[in-house]
Amino acid sequence: MRIVVCVKEVLDPNAVNNYVLAGNLKFAADGKTPEVAAVPRLINGFDEQAMEAALRLRDAGVDCKIVAVSIGQDLKDLLKHCAALGADEIVSIDAGGAEIDGQVIANLLAAYIKSSGGADLVLCGRQASDDDQGVVPILIAEQLGMAVAPLARAVEYNGGVLKVTRATPDGDEVVEGKTPAVITVSNELGTPRFPSAKAKMAARKMAPTELAASALLPADQLQPAVVLTRQFVPEVQGNCEFLSGASPAELAQQLLQKLRNDRVI
Repeated sequence: MRIVVCVKEVLDPNAVNNYVLAGNLKFAADGKTPEVAAVPRLINGFDEQAMEAALRLRDAGVDCKIVAVSIGQDLKDLLKHCAALGADEIVSIDAGGAEIDGQVIANLLAAYIKSSGGADLVLCGRQASDDDQGVVPILIAEQLGMAVAPLARAVEYNGGVLKVTRATPDGDEVVEGKTPAVITVSNELGTPRFPSAKAKMAARKMAPTELAASALLPADQLQPAVVLTRQFVPEVQGNCEFLSGASPAELAQQLLQKLRNDRVI
């Protein structure tokens, strides 16, 4: 079985939140690019769980080759982390610094999968922590003509049958089907493993396969349909009113009256 895991490098969400809370998150003159030189970059958390799902299939005895692929520039640290976790092959697709949207990303990933011999299973995180859109895996499935099972909390493969336990608002849902398929992995999968020091040392020797986006797709398929025009930190204003009274009962009555006046209750 050939498993392709799609991974993305993102800004550390915790660090970005701290910048926002401290009022230090600024945007460049273009109004779109955050000035985050001091913020570390790391693997998207959901994508790391997608890697974990692939590794658990291997642990369960599935004979598989795991390929980690990402789009961007200077992705060696990200991909070597995937190699340290257990990826057999790592692939970097350079979009040349062009601004691309979810559709173009899906086009590129689908084109890579087709050109590299296909995949029995494509694993992706349920969404990226920077844009939270979650559209790329579905678009990949459409491009490749594969079935898709989103929000997986467990993935099993036995006797040619793929079994996916999905985390839904109404509880767990179990679906079965055959490969090839695309699965998006949710955080309910559990805590992903950490690579050992020995694995990290071995991964340092692994060089990623580097591909140019232009080698995978013609120029017209690299043009985004959705373009970011502005990004900003909204100004949040809060008003706090203190109630005073002789007893808790009186305070409660005042609060209830205000909630009724505001039609909250």
